[in-house]
Amino acid sequence: MPVITFTISPEDEGERIDKYLSATLDGLSRSYIQKQIDNNGLMVNEKPVKSNYRIKTEDQVVFTIPEAIVPDINPENIPLDIVYEDEDVCIVNKPQGMVVHPSAGHYEGTLVNALLFHLEGRLSGINGVLRPGIVHRIDKDTSGLLIICKNDKAHECIAEQLKDHSCRRTYHAVVHGVLKDDEGTINAPIGRSKSDRKKMAVEEGGKEAVTHYKVLKRYRDHTYVECRLETGRTHQIRVHMAYIGHPLMGDPVYSGHKEPLSLNGQVLHAKTIGFVSPTTGEFKLFDSELPEHFLKVLRYLDSNG
Repeated sequence: MPVITFTISPEDEGERIDKYLSATLDGLSRSYIQKQIDNNGLMVNEKPVKSNYRIKTEDQVVFTIPEAIVPDINPENIPLDIVYEDEDVCIVNKPQGMVVHPSAGHYEGTLVNALLFHLEGRLSGINGVLRPGIVHRIDKDTSGLLIICKNDKAHECIAEQLKDHSCRRTYHAVVHGVLKDDEGTINAPIGRSKSDRKKMAVEEGGKEAVTHYKVLKRYRDHTYVECRLETGRTHQIRVHMAYIGHPLMGDPVYSGHKEPLSLNGQVLHAKTIGFVSPTTGEFKLFDSELPEHFLKVLRYLDSNG
């Protein structure tokens, strides 16, 4: 069984152990962690503790996770907007609200379920049974283009381009406030937030993160921008724009602004993607139309400033 060990840092002292673990261990819910604690799956300083234990600096935490029973991920006939397909890859325009791949307790209705149906299982296996074909991802409430790999050779080719930053990815977004400069670059490392482990943040010691932005249109209290990713960190655009004081409209995690419209998440769309084709060696660039929920925001801003 997997055994995970931690040494508690001073900034985490006083937090409940179940809350700390749920924020630190991706994919494990607090209720699942509490169940494992009740089953003697947790030791602190070589002694069992309860879920309400308050951690202390230098505590030695050992958490045991039972071997996972890998579920069957079933193909589902969910409509997909496949904008391109060849023998190695396909490009999918993911709608807002769709989760990219299954995770603990969430095994239905994802992009992977749909891909297994539409591509009849022809997906790369490098990322395991829960993420077949997935070489990069976007958030549930972010819409737009994703590269899906149909075999391991294509997966390795695209993964290398993502790693060396040669894959071209541009996003459109609407942010709060009026950006003064027509364009700029945000070069600030991103890591797990030290104050809230469920968030990402600009943190010293985080991973290199570079976002280039360009103003497309200014409004009275908002700006329509294009963002080009040089790196691909979790929540990168959302974190970087909030860091410079211009969080995305509708962002439930990083904004905090009162929204003029009822939104179902951040106004962010992966509009273009470009890469060297594993099949032909030629550079391919794909563009997508803005989805209706994004256009609705732009129409509102055009009418109300």
